[in-house]
Amino acid sequence: MDGELAATADLATGAVVAAAIEPDHGNTVSGATTDVCLNCGATVSGGYCSACGQKRKVHRTLAEFGHDLLHSVLHFDGKIWRTLPLLAWRPGDLTRRYIHGERAKFVSPLALFLFTVFLTFAMFNALMPAQSDFSITTEVKTDAEFDAVKAEMDKDIAQLQAKLTAAKNAGKPVGDIESELSGLQIARKFVGSTQTAVTGSQEGDGGWRFTDLEFPGSDALNEAVKKGTQNPQLLIYKIQSNAYKYSWALIPISVPFVWLLFFWRRQFKLFDHAVFVTYSLCFMMVTLSIAAILIAGTTYAAIGGLILSFVPPLHMYRQLKYAYGLSRFGAAWRMLALTTFATIALTMFITLIVALGATG
Repeated sequence: MDGELAATADLATGAVVAAAIEPDHGNTVSGATTDVCLNCGATVSGGYCSACGQKRKVHRTLAEFGHDLLHSVLHFDGKIWRTLPLLAWRPGDLTRRYIHGERAKFVSPLALFLFTVFLTFAMFNALMPAQSDFSITTEVKTDAEFDAVKAEMDKDIAQLQAKLTAAKNAGKPVGDIESELSGLQIARKFVGSTQTAVTGSQEGDGGWRFTDLEFPGSDALNEAVKKGTQNPQLLIYKIQSNAYKYSWALIPISVPFVWLLFFWRRQFKLFDHAVFVTYSLCFMMVTLSIAAILIAGTTYAAIGGLILSFVPPLHMYRQLKYAYGLSRFGAAWRMLALTTFATIALTMFITLIVALGATG
């Protein structure tokens, strides 16, 4: 239940933040009408003040406040319904038209990015196992105590696996059992890693320890890693929180890679690449959310895997070809290069948030 509440809160917050930076033209709101702008005092003749842009009609009812929230979540002043179909099927057309001045028709890249970030993290919060599934005692200090904890967890895992098999054979729902089993298996791995890091024992899961490395500045990083392994639940929370807060960093990380594909073509500016990257990231996050839902359901896991394998490259190709006016060959080789660049950019971003989580 906590995950669903957190997901709903994230989604509503994202809509409000995105709507705050997105112009709200063309929306009619019931309420008091005045010939003088209540914001700046200028004379108003149309639906909006020509001096400051505020609506002529204002409201003070709770119902209209609720309407504003739903309006933010559902349609961004109706632009969302013009933007999403183009983003999904004609991303290059959307990118080119926005770059060349058709701004009022579509949700801006930044507003859409903010909303999809909140949507993605809300979705993953809902899909993540309960935090209790990851709870690990931090009072364990000796190998014997670690071994006792692992033995107990192995016993619970075996019982859940037997329960899962029985449920499948009986044709009963298995989603809750699989979620609990997955969380417990992850926690079991953390216990083994913690044993290796804390006690130095080779009996833990994995004999090599990151803290064996020595390089300039390694002492501080090794200490941070040791603390993280002692309290992996806190480390996971920090990494998730940093990914949420610093998701915008994906844009400046990615733009130089796109620039490399066109640096000899002076007609394309950094602004063009930023719009391209931001719209592309929006689509990739939505695609990832859809695939995650399918994979979490296990029944459609194969479909989710196929989506992740084939949809992103195809979308990159179509967006490159029509946004930059490329030939098929030009779009194809750039798509292959951009796929590699995207992997590098994502690796850089993950390294950043993990480092911030370990040292923060």
